[in-house]
Amino acid sequence: MDLGDDRATSGRLRRWTARPVVRDSLGVALATGAYGTSFGAVALAGGLDVWQAMGLSLLMFSGGSQFGLVGVIAGGGSPWSGVATAVLLGARNAFYGLRLSRVLELRGWRRALAAQVVIDESSAMSMARADRSEERTGFYVTGVGVYLLWNLGTLVGALGASALSDPRVLGLDAAAPAAFVALLGPRLRDRSTWAVALAGAALAVATTPVLPPGLPVLVAGLFALVVGLWPRRGGGEATR
Repeated sequence: MDLGDDRATSGRLRRWTARPVVRDSLGVALATGAYGTSFGAVALAGGLDVWQAMGLSLLMFSGGSQFGLVGVIAGGGSPWSGVATAVLLGARNAFYGLRLSRVLELRGWRRALAAQVVIDESSAMSMARADRSEERTGFYVTGVGVYLLWNLGTLVGALGASALSDPRVLGLDAAAPAAFVALLGPRLRDRSTWAVALAGAALAVATTPVLPPGLPVLVAGLFALVVGLWPRRGGGEATR
């Protein structure tokens, strides 16, 4: 390739990265991916090893579900309770997929690969665009960017925590619930959401003395899911 080809390629790359949707998507990917470092450290403090932490990020790849699973296990709950909690928390991605399937128009193995990066961030960056091309760009740049950086962050955090004789000496065992609350915070935007969150928390506290560890949070999650799916009066247009 000669110098002219290099300049043309560089120019096209600059124009592509200068697009607002690409800049925004890369910024979201960088910020979210960096948060993967905390998951890697928290996973080790919760009793997982480096390979298990990496397996969750590579295969599950849903921050809320991952922190929920680790939080249940760290609290003494059974792995099955943790898995059930993770599945419940990740169910929202299926609803994102229904909307995105009309945007991406993928079939077969391509659809399966794209489903791996259907998360809050990639869905939001896609749905915020009016143009079909930009919807797809926002989804792919954000989804792939977060996936790569989240897994890199998980590895860095897990290796760092594994270098400590006991990661809990730094208080990392308490970081799982704190990180989970931090993930939920931005979603508490109105009174109805706050009411459901507080009712779910009260339900979890009330059932803690009578249920095994891990099940109270699952009960609270089921309560929130039922409330979210309950038909509303005067619903008007369905949520997209």
